[in-house]
Amino acid sequence: MASLTIRKLDENVKTYLRLRSAKNRRSVEEEVRVILRELIEGREEPLTPLAAPPDVAAPAPTSQRTSALPEASVTLIIGGGIAAYKSLDLIRRLKERRIEVRCVLTKAAQQFVTSLAVSALSHERVYTDLFDPQSEFDAGHIRLARDCDLIVVAPATADLMAKMAHGHADDLASAILLATNRRILLAPAMNPLMWNNAATRRNVAQLQRDGVVLIGPNSGEMAEAGEAGVGRMSEAIEIAAAAERLLRPPVPRPLAGKRVLITAGPTHEPIDPVRYIANRSSGKQGFAIAAAAQAAGAEVILVSGPVDLDDPDGVTVKHVESARQMLEHVQASLPVDIAIFAAAVADWRVANEGEQKLKKTSAGMPPLQLVENPDILATISKLIGKRPPLVIGFAAETEHLIDNAKSKLQRKGCDWIVANDVSPATGVMGGDRNTVHLISRKNGEIAVDSWPVMTKEQVATELIAHVVKSVADKSLEPAS
Repeated sequence: MASLTIRKLDENVKTYLRLRSAKNRRSVEEEVRVILRELIEGREEPLTPLAAPPDVAAPAPTSQRTSALPEASVTLIIGGGIAAYKSLDLIRRLKERRIEVRCVLTKAAQQFVTSLAVSALSHERVYTDLFDPQSEFDAGHIRLARDCDLIVVAPATADLMAKMAHGHADDLASAILLATNRRILLAPAMNPLMWNNAATRRNVAQLQRDGVVLIGPNSGEMAEAGEAGVGRMSEAIEIAAAAERLLRPPVPRPLAGKRVLITAGPTHEPIDPVRYIANRSSGKQGFAIAAAAQAAGAEVILVSGPVDLDDPDGVTVKHVESARQMLEHVQASLPVDIAIFAAAVADWRVANEGEQKLKKTSAGMPPLQLVENPDILATISKLIGKRPPLVIGFAAETEHLIDNAKSKLQRKGCDWIVANDVSPATGVMGGDRNTVHLISRKNGEIAVDSWPVMTKEQVATELIAHVVKSVADKSLEPAS
Protein backbone atom coordinates (compact mmCIF):
# COMPACT_ATOMS: atom_id res chain seq x y z
CA MET A 1 0.00 0.00 0.00
CA ALA A 2 1.43 3.36 -0.99
CA SER A 3 -0.86 5.34 1.31
CA LEU A 4 -3.67 4.96 3.82
CA THR A 5 -6.99 6.77 3.64
CA ILE A 6 -9.47 6.08 6.43
CA ARG A 7 -12.83 7.83 6.76
CA LYS A 8 -15.92 7.75 8.97
CA LEU A 9 -14.15 7.15 12.26
CA ASP A 10 -16.00 8.07 15.44
CA GLU A 11 -14.58 10.79 17.68
CA ASN A 12 -13.30 8.40 20.38
CA VAL A 13 -11.15 6.56 17.86
CA LYS A 14 -9.90 9.83 16.37
CA THR A 15 -8.98 11.08 19.84
CA TYR A 16 -7.18 7.85 20.63
CA LEU A 17 -5.19 7.99 17.39
CA ARG A 18 -4.20 11.62 17.93
CA LEU A 19 -3.06 10.99 21.51
CA ARG A 20 -1.18 7.82 20.68
CA SER A 21 0.56 9.40 17.68
CA ALA A 22 1.54 12.45 19.77
CA LYS A 23 2.89 10.19 22.52
CA ASN A 24 5.02 8.24 20.04
CA ARG A 25 5.97 11.32 18.00
CA ARG A 26 4.56 9.95 14.75
CA SER A 27 1.96 11.21 12.32
CA VAL A 28 -1.48 9.66 12.70
CA GLU A 29 -1.06 7.89 9.36
CA GLU A 30 2.22 6.39 10.55
CA GLU A 31 0.60 5.39 13.84
CA VAL A 32 -2.19 3.58 11.99
CA ARG A 33 0.42 1.60 10.11
CA VAL A 34 2.06 0.61 13.41
CA ILE A 35 -1.30 -0.46 14.89
CA LEU A 36 -2.10 -2.58 11.85
CA ARG A 37 1.32 -4.22 12.03
CA GLU A 38 0.83 -4.95 15.74
CA LEU A 39 -2.58 -6.47 15.04
CA ILE A 40 -1.10 -8.76 12.42
CA GLU A 41 1.71 -9.79 14.77
CA GLY A 42 -0.76 -10.42 17.61
CA ARG A 43 0.51 -7.77 20.03
CA GLU A 44 -2.03 -5.00 19.69
CA GLU A 45 -2.46 -2.47 22.50
CA PRO A 46 -5.92 -1.89 24.05
CA LEU A 47 -7.71 1.37 23.34
CA THR A 48 -8.68 2.10 26.94
CA PRO A 49 -5.36 3.36 28.39
CA LEU A 50 -5.23 6.31 26.00
CA ALA A 51 -8.93 6.80 25.33
CA ALA A 52 -9.41 9.25 28.18
CA PRO A 53 -6.20 9.87 30.12
CA PRO A 54 -6.78 12.04 33.17
CA ASP A 55 -4.33 14.75 32.23
CA VAL A 56 -5.77 15.33 28.76
CA ALA A 57 -9.44 14.52 29.31
CA ALA A 58 -10.23 18.20 28.91
CA PRO A 59 -7.29 19.65 27.00
CA ALA A 60 -6.72 23.35 27.05
CA PRO A 61 -7.72 24.93 23.75
CA THR A 62 -4.18 26.18 23.22
CA SER A 63 -2.39 22.84 23.01
CA GLN A 64 -2.76 19.09 22.66
CA ARG A 65 0.83 18.30 23.56
CA THR A 66 1.51 15.61 26.12
CA SER A 67 4.35 15.07 28.56
CA ALA A 68 5.78 12.46 26.19
CA LEU A 69 6.76 15.19 23.75
CA PRO A 70 10.21 16.77 24.04
CA GLU A 71 11.02 19.62 26.38
CA ALA A 72 11.16 22.07 23.47
CA SER A 73 10.09 21.71 19.86
CA VAL A 74 9.99 23.96 16.82
CA THR A 75 8.05 23.89 13.58
CA LEU A 76 10.54 25.27 11.06
CA ILE A 77 9.04 26.72 7.89
CA ILE A 78 11.63 27.03 5.13
CA GLY A 79 10.72 29.67 2.56
CA GLY A 80 11.82 29.86 -1.03
CA GLY A 81 15.08 31.73 -1.52
CA ILE A 82 18.77 31.10 -1.94
CA ALA A 83 19.19 31.54 1.83
CA ALA A 84 17.24 28.29 2.28
CA TYR A 85 20.57 26.47 2.30
CA LYS A 86 21.26 28.05 5.70
CA SER A 87 18.18 26.30 7.08
CA LEU A 88 20.06 23.00 6.94
CA ASP A 89 22.64 24.38 9.37
CA LEU A 90 19.84 25.91 11.44
CA ILE A 91 18.30 22.46 11.98
CA ARG A 92 21.62 21.22 13.32
CA ARG A 93 22.06 24.27 15.57
CA LEU A 94 18.58 23.83 17.04
CA LYS A 95 19.11 20.14 17.72
CA GLU A 96 22.41 20.96 19.46
CA ARG A 97 20.27 22.95 21.90
CA ARG A 98 17.99 19.93 22.56
CA ILE A 99 15.21 21.41 20.45
CA GLU A 100 13.27 19.00 18.26
CA VAL A 101 12.55 20.27 14.76
CA ARG A 102 9.72 19.43 12.37
CA CYS A 103 10.12 21.05 8.97
CA VAL A 104 7.75 22.46 6.39
CA LEU A 105 9.00 23.26 2.89
CA THR A 106 7.15 25.73 0.68
CA LYS A 107 6.85 24.90 -3.00
CA ALA A 108 9.53 27.48 -3.79
CA ALA A 109 11.84 26.17 -1.03
CA GLN A 110 11.89 22.77 -2.72
CA GLN A 111 13.73 24.40 -5.61
CA PHE A 112 16.65 25.17 -3.27
CA VAL A 113 16.79 22.32 -0.72
CA THR A 114 15.41 18.81 -0.91
CA SER A 115 13.02 17.06 1.46
CA LEU A 116 15.55 14.23 1.71
CA ALA A 117 18.29 16.53 3.03
CA VAL A 118 15.94 18.21 5.51
CA SER A 119 14.54 14.89 6.73
CA ALA A 120 18.02 13.42 7.17
CA LEU A 121 19.06 16.30 9.41
CA SER A 122 15.84 16.64 11.40
CA HIS A 123 15.20 12.88 11.70
CA GLU A 124 11.56 13.70 11.04
CA ARG A 125 9.16 13.51 8.15
CA VAL A 126 9.10 16.71 6.05
CA TYR A 127 5.75 18.34 5.24
CA THR A 128 5.15 20.08 1.91
CA ASP A 129 1.50 19.90 0.85
CA LEU A 130 -1.61 21.38 2.46
CA PHE A 131 -3.74 18.76 0.72
CA ASP A 132 -1.57 15.76 1.59
CA PRO A 133 -4.09 12.99 2.43
CA GLN A 134 -1.58 11.30 4.72
CA SER A 135 -1.12 14.26 7.07
CA GLU A 136 -4.48 16.00 6.57
CA PHE A 137 -6.24 12.81 7.68
CA ASP A 138 -6.27 14.46 11.11
CA ALA A 139 -5.87 18.12 10.11
CA GLY A 140 -2.09 17.94 9.98
CA HIS A 141 -1.62 21.67 9.43
CA ILE A 142 -3.35 22.29 12.77
CA ARG A 143 -1.02 19.86 14.54
CA LEU A 144 2.01 21.51 12.96
CA ALA A 145 0.66 24.89 14.09
CA ARG A 146 -0.11 23.85 17.68
CA ASP A 147 2.00 20.84 18.66
CA CYS A 148 5.16 22.89 19.06
CA ASP A 149 6.53 25.59 21.32
CA LEU A 150 7.63 28.01 18.62
CA ILE A 151 7.33 28.50 14.87
CA VAL A 152 10.46 29.68 13.05
CA VAL A 153 10.35 30.92 9.47
CA ALA A 154 13.78 30.93 7.86
CA PRO A 155 14.16 32.26 5.31
CA ALA A 156 11.08 34.47 5.56
CA THR A 157 10.59 35.80 2.02
CA ALA A 158 8.79 39.00 1.10
CA ASP A 159 5.95 36.94 -0.37
CA LEU A 160 5.55 34.80 2.76
CA MET A 161 5.55 37.86 5.03
CA ALA A 162 2.95 39.53 2.79
CA LYS A 163 0.71 36.48 3.12
CA MET A 164 1.12 36.56 6.91
CA ALA A 165 0.38 40.27 7.15
CA HIS A 166 -2.83 39.94 5.13
CA GLY A 167 -4.05 36.61 6.53
CA HIS A 168 -3.70 34.47 3.42
CA ALA A 169 -3.69 30.68 3.80
CA ASP A 170 -3.36 29.20 0.32
CA ASP A 171 -0.58 26.71 1.07
CA LEU A 172 0.64 24.61 4.01
CA ALA A 173 3.09 27.20 5.37
CA SER A 174 0.64 30.11 5.35
CA ALA A 175 -2.16 27.91 6.75
CA ILE A 176 0.08 26.91 9.67
CA LEU A 177 1.02 30.54 10.33
CA LEU A 178 -2.62 31.60 10.32
CA ALA A 179 -3.79 28.69 12.51
CA THR A 180 -1.11 28.90 15.18
CA ASN A 181 -1.35 30.24 18.71
CA ARG A 182 2.39 29.91 19.26
CA ARG A 183 4.99 32.67 19.04
CA ILE A 184 6.52 33.20 15.61
CA LEU A 185 10.15 34.07 14.86
CA LEU A 186 10.91 35.37 11.37
CA ALA A 187 14.35 35.51 9.76
CA PRO A 188 13.80 37.70 6.68
CA ALA A 189 15.95 37.18 3.59
CA MET A 190 15.55 39.06 0.31
CA ASN A 191 17.13 41.54 -2.06
CA PRO A 192 17.83 44.93 -0.41
CA LEU A 193 15.40 46.72 -2.74
CA MET A 194 12.68 44.23 -1.82
CA TRP A 195 13.41 44.74 1.89
CA ASN A 196 13.24 48.52 1.54
CA ASN A 197 10.13 48.48 -0.65
CA ALA A 198 7.28 50.42 0.92
CA ALA A 199 4.96 47.40 0.74
CA THR A 200 7.44 45.21 2.58
CA ARG A 201 7.99 47.88 5.21
CA ARG A 202 4.22 48.11 5.78
CA ASN A 203 3.96 44.35 6.09
CA VAL A 204 6.87 44.17 8.54
CA ALA A 205 5.33 46.92 10.68
CA GLN A 206 2.01 45.08 10.74
CA LEU A 207 3.63 41.78 11.69
CA GLN A 208 5.52 43.45 14.55
CA ARG A 209 2.27 44.99 15.79
CA ASP A 210 0.80 41.49 15.70
CA GLY A 211 3.54 40.28 18.05
CA VAL A 212 5.75 38.50 15.53
CA VAL A 213 9.46 38.54 16.46
CA LEU A 214 12.07 39.32 13.81
CA ILE A 215 15.77 38.61 13.73
CA GLY A 216 17.73 40.40 11.02
CA PRO A 217 18.11 40.82 8.20
CA ASN A 218 21.82 41.49 8.20
CA SER A 219 23.85 43.68 5.91
CA GLY A 220 26.22 42.24 3.33
CA GLU A 221 26.67 40.98 -0.20
CA MET A 222 23.76 39.27 -1.94
CA ALA A 223 23.79 36.15 -4.06
CA GLU A 224 23.35 38.33 -7.14
CA ALA A 225 26.56 39.76 -8.50
CA GLY A 226 27.12 43.36 -7.55
CA GLU A 227 24.24 43.49 -5.09
CA ALA A 228 24.83 44.45 -1.45
CA GLY A 229 22.92 45.97 1.42
CA VAL A 230 20.45 44.96 4.11
CA GLY A 231 18.67 41.73 3.26
CA ARG A 232 20.96 38.80 4.13
CA MET A 233 19.35 36.22 6.38
CA SER A 234 20.88 36.08 9.86
CA GLU A 235 23.34 33.26 10.41
CA ALA A 236 22.00 29.94 11.65
CA ILE A 237 23.70 30.26 15.02
CA GLU A 238 22.07 33.70 15.54
CA ILE A 239 18.61 32.36 14.70
CA ALA A 240 19.06 29.32 16.94
CA ALA A 241 20.13 31.54 19.82
CA ALA A 242 17.11 33.80 19.30
CA ALA A 243 14.82 30.76 19.23
CA GLU A 244 16.32 29.46 22.45
CA ARG A 245 15.79 32.81 24.16
CA LEU A 246 12.11 32.64 23.25
CA LEU A 247 11.78 28.99 24.26
CA ARG A 248 13.79 29.24 27.45
CA PRO A 249 13.67 32.80 28.74
CA PRO A 250 16.26 33.63 31.40
CA VAL A 251 15.38 32.50 34.90
CA PRO A 252 14.61 35.43 37.23
CA ARG A 253 17.67 36.34 39.29
CA PRO A 254 16.28 38.33 42.22
CA LEU A 255 19.57 38.23 44.14
CA ALA A 256 21.65 39.56 41.26
CA GLY A 257 24.19 42.02 42.62
CA LYS A 258 24.01 40.53 46.12
CA ARG A 259 26.95 38.82 47.81
CA VAL A 260 26.05 35.81 49.96
CA LEU A 261 28.32 33.99 52.43
CA ILE A 262 27.41 30.45 53.48
CA THR A 263 29.11 27.95 55.77
CA ALA A 264 28.52 24.22 55.54
CA GLY A 265 29.60 20.84 56.83
CA PRO A 266 31.35 19.85 60.05
CA THR A 267 34.67 21.02 61.41
CA HIS A 268 37.45 18.63 62.39
CA GLU A 269 39.33 19.60 65.52
CA PRO A 270 42.63 17.67 65.68
CA ILE A 271 43.60 15.71 68.76
CA ASP A 272 46.85 14.50 67.21
CA PRO A 273 48.02 13.94 63.60
CA VAL A 274 45.55 11.05 63.08
CA ARG A 275 42.58 11.73 65.38
CA TYR A 276 40.07 14.57 65.60
CA ILE A 277 36.81 15.71 67.19
CA ALA A 278 33.96 15.95 64.67
CA ASN A 279 30.23 15.46 64.17
CA ARG A 280 27.94 13.73 61.68
CA SER A 281 27.13 16.72 59.46
CA SER A 282 27.26 15.89 55.75
CA GLY A 283 27.18 19.47 54.47
CA LYS A 284 24.25 18.67 52.14
CA GLN A 285 21.99 21.39 53.49
CA GLY A 286 24.59 24.14 53.27
CA PHE A 287 25.64 23.07 49.76
CA ALA A 288 21.99 23.05 48.66
CA ILE A 289 21.54 26.59 50.02
CA ALA A 290 24.65 27.73 48.15
CA ALA A 291 23.31 26.27 44.90
CA ALA A 292 19.89 27.90 45.43
CA ALA A 293 21.45 31.30 46.16
CA GLN A 294 23.63 31.04 43.07
CA ALA A 295 20.59 30.11 40.95
CA ALA A 296 18.88 33.25 42.30
CA GLY A 297 21.71 35.33 40.86
CA ALA A 298 23.84 35.96 43.93
CA GLU A 299 27.61 35.91 44.10
CA VAL A 300 28.12 33.06 46.56
CA ILE A 301 31.10 32.27 48.79
CA LEU A 302 30.83 28.87 50.45
CA VAL A 303 33.18 28.10 53.35
CA SER A 304 33.00 24.37 53.88
CA GLY A 305 34.40 21.95 56.38
CA PRO A 306 35.47 18.45 55.28
CA VAL A 307 32.67 16.90 53.19
CA ASP A 308 32.30 14.32 50.44
CA LEU A 309 30.36 16.55 48.04
CA ASP A 310 31.09 18.13 44.69
CA ASP A 311 31.47 21.91 44.72
CA PRO A 312 28.31 23.64 43.43
CA ASP A 313 28.65 25.15 39.96
CA GLY A 314 29.29 28.86 39.89
CA VAL A 315 30.09 29.08 43.59
CA THR A 316 33.41 30.13 45.12
CA VAL A 317 34.26 27.37 47.61
CA LYS A 318 36.86 27.65 50.36
CA HIS A 319 37.69 24.35 52.02
CA VAL A 320 38.75 24.37 55.68
CA GLU A 321 39.28 21.87 58.48
CA SER A 322 38.85 23.55 61.84
CA ALA A 323 36.53 26.14 63.41
CA ARG A 324 39.35 28.67 63.63
CA GLN A 325 40.12 28.26 59.94
CA MET A 326 36.43 28.64 59.13
CA LEU A 327 36.19 31.88 61.10
CA GLU A 328 39.32 33.21 59.41
CA HIS A 329 37.89 32.59 55.93
CA VAL A 330 34.49 33.95 56.92
CA GLN A 331 36.03 37.21 58.12
CA ALA A 332 38.19 37.43 55.01
CA SER A 333 35.07 37.13 52.84
CA LEU A 334 33.35 40.16 54.34
CA PRO A 335 31.61 42.41 53.49
CA VAL A 336 28.57 40.48 52.29
CA ASP A 337 24.86 41.26 52.04
CA ILE A 338 23.64 37.98 53.50
CA ALA A 339 25.41 35.45 55.75
CA ILE A 340 23.95 31.98 56.31
CA PHE A 341 25.75 29.83 58.87
CA ALA A 342 24.63 26.27 58.20
CA ALA A 343 27.89 24.60 59.29
CA ALA A 344 27.88 22.33 62.32
CA VAL A 345 30.90 23.88 63.99
CA ALA A 346 32.50 21.85 66.77
CA ASP A 347 31.98 23.62 70.09
CA TRP A 348 35.29 22.44 71.56
CA ARG A 349 38.83 21.62 70.54
CA VAL A 350 41.78 20.08 72.35
CA ALA A 351 43.82 22.70 74.17
CA ASN A 352 47.15 21.10 73.33
CA GLU A 353 47.15 19.18 70.07
CA GLY A 354 49.60 16.27 70.11
CA GLU A 355 52.46 16.62 67.67
CA GLN A 356 52.70 12.83 67.46
CA LYS A 357 50.06 10.13 67.71
CA LEU A 358 49.02 9.73 71.33
CA LYS A 359 49.80 6.26 72.67
CA LYS A 360 48.08 4.15 75.26
CA THR A 361 50.23 3.85 78.36
CA SER A 362 50.14 1.88 81.56
CA ALA A 363 49.02 5.07 83.27
CA GLY A 364 45.77 4.92 81.29
CA MET A 365 44.13 7.38 78.98
CA PRO A 366 46.14 10.54 78.26
CA PRO A 367 44.44 13.67 79.62
CA LEU A 368 42.58 15.76 77.00
CA GLN A 369 41.87 19.30 78.06
CA LEU A 370 39.11 20.90 75.97
CA VAL A 371 38.72 24.61 75.27
CA GLU A 372 35.85 26.41 73.60
CA ASN A 373 36.04 27.17 69.89
CA PRO A 374 35.28 30.65 68.58
CA ASP A 375 31.55 31.26 68.09
CA ILE A 376 31.39 32.17 64.40
CA LEU A 377 27.67 33.04 64.34
CA ALA A 378 27.87 35.32 67.40
CA THR A 379 31.11 36.91 66.21
CA ILE A 380 29.64 37.96 62.86
CA SER A 381 26.22 38.87 64.31
CA LYS A 382 27.79 41.32 66.74
CA LEU A 383 30.24 42.96 64.36
CA ILE A 384 30.24 46.70 64.13
CA GLY A 385 30.73 48.12 60.66
CA LYS A 386 30.99 44.95 58.61
CA ARG A 387 27.95 43.11 59.99
CA PRO A 388 25.87 41.73 57.08
CA PRO A 389 22.34 43.19 56.90
CA LEU A 390 20.90 39.67 57.17
CA VAL A 391 22.54 37.01 59.36
CA ILE A 392 20.96 33.56 59.52
CA GLY A 393 22.07 30.83 61.90
CA PHE A 394 21.16 27.16 62.20
CA ALA A 395 20.19 25.40 65.41
CA ALA A 396 20.76 21.64 65.37
CA GLU A 397 18.99 20.33 68.47
CA THR A 398 18.00 16.96 69.90
CA GLU A 399 15.49 18.23 72.48
CA HIS A 400 13.36 21.30 73.27
CA LEU A 401 13.89 22.39 69.67
CA ILE A 402 11.85 25.60 69.52
CA ASP A 403 12.80 26.84 73.00
CA ASN A 404 16.49 26.27 72.37
CA ALA A 405 16.25 27.95 68.97
CA LYS A 406 14.53 31.03 70.40
CA SER A 407 17.18 31.27 73.09
CA LYS A 408 19.92 30.97 70.48
CA LEU A 409 18.37 33.75 68.41
CA GLN A 410 18.51 36.10 71.40
CA ARG A 411 21.90 34.98 72.64
CA LYS A 412 23.76 35.05 69.32
CA GLY A 413 22.29 38.29 68.02
CA CYS A 414 21.46 36.96 64.56
CA ASP A 415 18.31 37.84 62.58
CA TRP A 416 16.89 34.38 61.84
CA ILE A 417 17.46 30.88 63.12
CA VAL A 418 16.69 27.78 61.07
CA ALA A 419 15.98 25.11 63.69
CA ASN A 420 16.04 21.41 62.92
CA ASP A 421 15.82 18.27 65.01
CA VAL A 422 18.95 16.18 64.46
CA SER A 423 18.06 13.33 66.80
CA PRO A 424 19.32 10.00 65.39
CA ALA A 425 15.74 8.88 64.73
CA THR A 426 15.18 11.77 62.28
CA GLY A 427 18.02 10.79 59.94
CA VAL A 428 18.63 14.49 59.22
CA MET A 429 22.41 14.43 59.72
CA GLY A 430 23.77 12.74 56.64
CA GLY A 431 20.30 12.27 55.15
CA ASP A 432 18.54 13.89 52.21
CA ARG A 433 15.44 15.28 53.95
CA ASN A 434 14.90 17.86 56.63
CA THR A 435 12.15 19.37 58.77
CA VAL A 436 12.87 22.92 59.81
CA HIS A 437 11.33 25.82 61.69
CA LEU A 438 12.21 29.41 60.77
CA ILE A 439 12.58 31.55 63.90
CA SER A 440 12.54 35.31 63.30
CA ARG A 441 11.43 38.61 64.76
CA LYS A 442 8.11 40.09 63.69
CA ASN A 443 6.50 43.16 65.23
CA GLY A 444 8.82 42.93 68.22
CA GLU A 445 7.90 39.30 68.90
CA ILE A 446 9.67 36.06 68.06
CA ALA A 447 7.74 34.23 65.33
CA VAL A 448 7.94 30.55 64.44
CA ASP A 449 7.24 29.37 60.89
CA SER A 450 7.15 25.56 60.78
CA TRP A 451 7.73 23.92 57.41
CA PRO A 452 6.70 20.39 56.36
CA VAL A 453 9.16 17.60 55.66
CA MET A 454 11.11 18.47 52.52
CA THR A 455 14.22 17.44 50.67
CA LYS A 456 17.22 19.54 51.59
CA GLU A 457 17.09 21.11 48.12
CA GLN A 458 13.48 22.15 48.76
CA VAL A 459 14.42 23.60 52.15
CA ALA A 460 17.19 25.57 50.43
CA THR A 461 14.84 26.91 47.77
CA GLU A 462 12.26 27.93 50.38
CA LEU A 463 14.87 29.62 52.56
CA ILE A 464 16.26 31.61 49.62
CA ALA A 465 12.69 32.60 48.68
CA HIS A 466 12.27 34.04 52.20
CA VAL A 467 15.61 35.83 51.82
CA VAL A 468 14.50 37.31 48.49
CA LYS A 469 11.25 38.53 50.04
CA SER A 470 13.01 40.17 52.98
CA VAL A 471 15.46 41.88 50.65
CA ALA A 472 12.63 43.06 48.38
CA ASP A 473 10.31 44.46 51.05
CA LYS A 474 13.06 45.39 53.53
CA SER A 475 10.98 43.84 56.30
CA LEU A 476 13.98 42.69 58.31
CA GLU A 477 13.93 43.80 61.92
CA PRO A 478 17.31 44.67 63.42
CA ALA A 479 18.79 42.21 65.87
CA SER A 480 18.56 43.49 69.43
